[in-house]
Amino acid sequence: MKTLLLLLLLCHVSSPVEHSGKFVITATSGFPNVPEFMTSLVVDDVAAVYCDTNTPVPDVKQDWLKNLYDNNPEDLEWFATQCSEVLPTYLKVTISLLMQVLNQSEGVHILQQINGCEWDEETGEVNGILLFGYDGEDFISLDLKTLTWIALKPEADIIKQRWDADKATIKNYENHVTQLCPDWLKKGMDYRKSSLLRTALPSVSLLQKTPSSPVSCHATGFYPDRAMMFWRKDGEELHEDVDRGEILPNHDGTFQMRADLNISSVSPEDWRRYDCVFQLSGATRDIITKLDKAGIRTNRGNTEIRVKPTNTTVLIIVAVVVVALVLIAVTGFVIYRKRKDKHPPSSPENSTELSAKLDPELRLSDTLSESPHINQTPYD
Repeated sequence: MKTLLLLLLLCHVSSPVEHSGKFVITATSGFPNVPEFMTSLVVDDVAAVYCDTNTPVPDVKQDWLKNLYDNNPEDLEWFATQCSEVLPTYLKVTISLLMQVLNQSEGVHILQQINGCEWDEETGEVNGILLFGYDGEDFISLDLKTLTWIALKPEADIIKQRWDADKATIKNYENHVTQLCPDWLKKGMDYRKSSLLRTALPSVSLLQKTPSSPVSCHATGFYPDRAMMFWRKDGEELHEDVDRGEILPNHDGTFQMRADLNISSVSPEDWRRYDCVFQLSGATRDIITKLDKAGIRTNRGNTEIRVKPTNTTVLIIVAVVVVALVLIAVTGFVIYRKRKDKHPPSSPENSTELSAKLDPELRLSDTLSESPHINQTPYD
């Protein structure tokens, strides 16, 4: 069910004028061989920057964001400081506090925080969010209309009382998600729009596992992801005996795709009649690759196939690095926003689960202490 939900979320297409920026924080206690904290910046439901206990140097995953950080190094420096210094201390203190309040002396525990904003480019409307989850359930959230905390579980009442008394921190949070976050998001969208104007042609290779296997026409390194690939015979597009793969992301922000041709019924003398065509939106020419046995790359003999990360690599990255992040950030955020719009969470009875119990391997990002104190923000 989690896998199905993840696929549905990844296939979601957002409105071109509605944007979101969210910091997702996850801290763990009692999980062996799992980072104690993980941090991600998620922009329009796509992981953009990541770091954790074992990876204190932020991993910037989007080219447009790399350009933004090159021109605004203080933003990346802030992120690095949070990963290496601030977050580990704050998150450990916070989990200890919650365990003490909830009379938990030991065991496996997970603390989550989602904070960020939505911005409608057309109307200018801004919505902020600040939500905490503990052990896979909604725990406490900030009502930005009343500037008070909402206990989403009875056990959170004592935390609500403490945090409601800290008016300065509440105002800081409000400024964080309703002012600084939208300002940063608008700046980021300008960089992303500039990046979207570029085009990059791929390298195209013919690959085959065995002499009887289909011949795969594989293109990798292209940008943007608006592309088509198909096989032709005598200049006419083929539909039978062709298996087209999906467009998949590479680690560097470019994309890859393939189209397989079943050659079991193709005689050697007819190979010259076939070719593979790659078309990229915005490009002035197509890339045409003739079906030529001499040009096929195979893992037979001494020939080694070298291509950019394949679907397997991408799935490993998604499964290990992003699965829990997307489930937490997207599912929790979207469901919570919809729920809040329809049924304001005035009591614990109105709350729903932030997510199902989490995988031990999670991803995250921001600060928290006994009083949810923010010393500085990523948007400063």
